[in-house]
Amino acid sequence: MAQLDIAYAAAADAVGLPFAVSVFADREHVRSEMREDVEAAGLVIRECGSLAQLMQGDPRPLGEVILLDCPEPGAEALAALVRLDMRAARSGAYMVVSTSVEALEDIYGCCSQSLPQILVNPNRADRIIALGQVLANEPNLRLRELSEDDRLTLLRLTEQVNQIAERLERMGEGNEGGLRSPGHAFRFDGGNMVRSDEDRLVRATRPPLPDARLVRRIIHQRQLRARFFDGDLFADPAWDMLLDLTAARVEHNRVSVTSLCIASGVPPTTALRWIGQMTEAGLLERVEDETDRRRAFIQLTDKAVDAMARYFAEMGKGAASLV
Repeated sequence: MAQLDIAYAAAADAVGLPFAVSVFADREHVRSEMREDVEAAGLVIRECGSLAQLMQGDPRPLGEVILLDCPEPGAEALAALVRLDMRAARSGAYMVVSTSVEALEDIYGCCSQSLPQILVNPNRADRIIALGQVLANEPNLRLRELSEDDRLTLLRLTEQVNQIAERLERMGEGNEGGLRSPGHAFRFDGGNMVRSDEDRLVRATRPPLPDARLVRRIIHQRQLRARFFDGDLFADPAWDMLLDLTAARVEHNRVSVTSLCIASGVPPTTALRWIGQMTEAGLLERVEDETDRRRAFIQLTDKAVDAMARYFAEMGKGAASLV
């Protein structure tokens, strides 16, 4: 099946066709909305049906973009999603999966290969933005001429995406010897690295991570602000997640994707977007559950642990008072 998918993509590119999209949703109104949005973007609907078609193991090739609505998946649907995830990864297809908070852990656990965009209880605008991100990442998608209304809609969506991107960029600016963002939301510079005679990077001795009680106190103080001010004024999901994962590391606790979304202080879909950015930047990594392959946890990478340890060492004993 993966070979068929790849062959179709090559053929479509050769003859100048827009990429095809497969839509799967049991909820009829959601399926209808997704189909309308795909067609409005000038893309071709390859297939539009229910989740039952996935569970039947249909051998027909899927589109280069797969939109899936799976709010209450059963065991059979999850098994089908695992197969679809592997198939999308092999063919290079983009996947956007919408689900519920209750099913997030199961969905995240099933999608370990294709790294899809996961939306939690999304509205139509969320789905359109997710589709727009796919289009932005794939320059070979050929779109139809846009009407004036379409152009205005696209401009508004682009502005929202740009605001997110600018916020990510600002996070990395102005940090001496720490995280910087030359063209990326998160990036490590070489401040903590020295070169050996063999021109290999060797990290200096890392200080210990702070006491978990200190980190939890900082988290509590940050959350306390929401009791007196609008929480959006202080929304900083990346830092809140780094703090939570740092405390969990010291406590030797595992952190689920749902728990990390809660720790971020922003809606789950937004949190998942940040988790994706931070994973891509090498700050976070996915860890499979050895006892249950359907579950996965999130933890700091060694680079992120090093950065957090050095940050708290630099802050010293006054860290809590400077929150």
